[in-house]
Amino acid sequence: MTTYGGFQPVFCTIVPPHVLDRLARNTDPVLAGPARRTLQRDALERTRRGLTTVIGAPSVAPRADAEAEKPQRTVYDARHGTDLPGRKVRGEGEEPGQDATVNRAYAGLGATFEHYLKVYRRDSIDGAGLALDATVHYDREYNNAFWNGEQMVFGDGDGEIFLDFTIALDVIGHELTHGVTQHTANLTYYGQPGALNESVSDVFGSLIKQYSLGQTAAEADWLIGAGLLAPRVTGEALRSMKAPGTAYDDDVLGKDPQPATMDDFVRTGRDNGGVHINSGIPNHAFYLLATELGGHAWERAGQIWYDVLTGGELAEDALFTDFATLTVQAARERYGDGDELEAVGKAWEQVGVRTL
Repeated sequence: MTTYGGFQPVFCTIVPPHVLDRLARNTDPVLAGPARRTLQRDALERTRRGLTTVIGAPSVAPRADAEAEKPQRTVYDARHGTDLPGRKVRGEGEEPGQDATVNRAYAGLGATFEHYLKVYRRDSIDGAGLALDATVHYDREYNNAFWNGEQMVFGDGDGEIFLDFTIALDVIGHELTHGVTQHTANLTYYGQPGALNESVSDVFGSLIKQYSLGQTAAEADWLIGAGLLAPRVTGEALRSMKAPGTAYDDDVLGKDPQPATMDDFVRTGRDNGGVHINSGIPNHAFYLLATELGGHAWERAGQIWYDVLTGGELAEDALFTDFATLTVQAARERYGDGDELEAVGKAWEQVGVRTL
């Protein structure tokens, strides 16, 4: 059993480094410049996150009982700078302003909070009412969004390849779910446990979008980051859970490298051992489970994944096989020897992951 000890120094971005690396090598400075600056900024923020883990994050005052199970959102505007959090522009309960980016960030924080509370009875991402902060308009032409261990940060994109990162609700849910993982299983951000970390964020990011739209598993698009790619890009999104490896195939971005099964597992030292690439395998397993069970994916399929993430048995260095085995156990414990148990085993078998 994991003891949920000290948090890993995880800095999580929605756009994978391999995408930005390719853009940074482009001969067109309009495309390469923002990508290079984004990579440099990400490297600095990653270092800051590591230092925060060493010296400790600032303490957060407990909120009053009257505020329990209610979101406490604050949105800040970096005004294209990099000092966090920036200038406060909207607090909890305040009316929308003229800035659509601020309003989308505020709504996305709320949708994520509501999903975890209403579906899984989790009070914010730490389970204890953690305030949700977000900064928008970060840096200039910043091609990413990230969770830095304490808050959300959104770039505006360069307008050439990426658009405003508050556009996609599943991106907001994805990044905040890194916070849920940080406060629960604390999966190591490298190799297979890192890919599981990324996959869990994709799973719940997609579920948050589906819950907000009232979609069934059959109605959902199962895309991560739909709407983020600029019109010139040949692609639908950053990733596809339904068909990993098909999200984009573009002259500039290249082809989506995600595998759908263990037959195509990618061994690499880049991207923390391919955490954004091999996450396609557990992503696809979840999609197969959710569509096999039908109905609303956040109910049975999502509940099984949530039980594993928060149940205390998932080790920080868990491999795909370990996670898969725990989902089988969770399905049996919650639903008995029924359709759910059979569907979980079948989903992992289809992607080539053994269960013990």
